[in-house]
Amino acid sequence: MQEGRRVTVTQIRFYRANRGPYGAFSNLYRRPLVYEGETFATSEHAYQAGKARKPEVREWVLSAPSPALVAMAAHGLYYWDIVPGWSRTKFDRMRSVLRAKFTQHEDLQALLLSTGDAKLVENATVDNDVNRLWGEVNGEGRNMLGKLLMELREELRQEKKRRETSCPPIVRVSARIDRTWATPRSRNSPRAPT
Repeated sequence: MQEGRRVTVTQIRFYRANRGPYGAFSNLYRRPLVYEGETFATSEHAYQAGKARKPEVREWVLSAPSPALVAMAAHGLYYWDIVPGWSRTKFDRMRSVLRAKFTQHEDLQALLLSTGDAKLVENATVDNDVNRLWGEVNGEGRNMLGKLLMELREELRQEKKRRETSCPPIVRVSARIDRTWATPRSRNSPRAPT
């Protein structure tokens, strides 16, 4: 690259959590987060914790030894083990889980903001319905994870802009009280200036 020339990245593809730097965008990336008052090992754990209808099924899903196995266990649930309305609420849950992940870790937030206006794409390798919903396989798919990350990136950018342009905090100035004028005046005490 020539000095002074800037390269604009138009698309960032990510998938494996251990492939950096953008592997951190994967829900399988190991970074704990607090969500709904509970600490989860990954954003995948926090997301999938909302899917199971019964507490014992939830615990079974979350006890999987890796984030990938948490996802696999949750994807394999029978419909009677899934909370009613999951298909309508899952994107809102993922949106709020991602917000928790990227606001609780300044380095991850900085990484997300550093992507500028690049299109973020979860680039899956195995062709199935789940991978085509959350990402793309061979250029085909809804890429919902990428879209939610780009939405969050814009929200964080706007929040940062508002903080930077908001009025500075009011500085308290303590008034000096001249003790001479703070006490009841006697005949011999000096008068306050008029």
